[in-house]
Amino acid sequence: MRKNFGSKPWVYPQPVLMIGTYDGDGTPNLMNAAWGGQYDTDEVMLSLSSHKTTDNIREKRAFTVSFATAATVVACDYVGIVSANDDPDKMRKSGFSTTKSELVDAPIINELPLTLECELVKFNEDGIVVGKIVNVSADESILTNGEVDYKKLDAIIFDPTSAAYIRLGEKVGDAFSDGASLQ
Repeated sequence: MRKNFGSKPWVYPQPVLMIGTYDGDGTPNLMNAAWGGQYDTDEVMLSLSSHKTTDNIREKRAFTVSFATAATVVACDYVGIVSANDDPDKMRKSGFSTTKSELVDAPIINELPLTLECELVKFNEDGIVVGKIVNVSADESILTNGEVDYKKLDAIIFDPTSAAYIRLGEKVGDAFSDGASLQ
């Protein structure tokens, strides 16, 4: 038996995406966004509506996307519930520090070890942002044999049914391989 819930934005898993931008004065900003993901092989899509971050993206035509981790959950949640329009000191209060990307006019958040550095491709009137990934940078602390190790990254996801952050689990199979046994 199945239970119907009606129309809900329940897509699993929902990554907890951290969107970094600079404003016109070069002040860094960061927001938490659960609605987004890969758009194409080298693009990301975000549904952001209207925020200080979206103003910054329009102005700078660049942004970074980092992934929230279990170690940074409190600070990542904080920058999602406080607007830089209301509290211009939110970055300092979050404890996050930044380094300017060498490739796009946007900040890399030092405490978030995996970052997509993006140039704006398009911004729809309904708040949909598409960015071209020009670089992926990863802190060496999350690498194993030169590759990103999801266990070391310790990324979290958002569970929309319970409004909870959840740590990613263990590997259960090999993509583009396990299904071959059914051929």
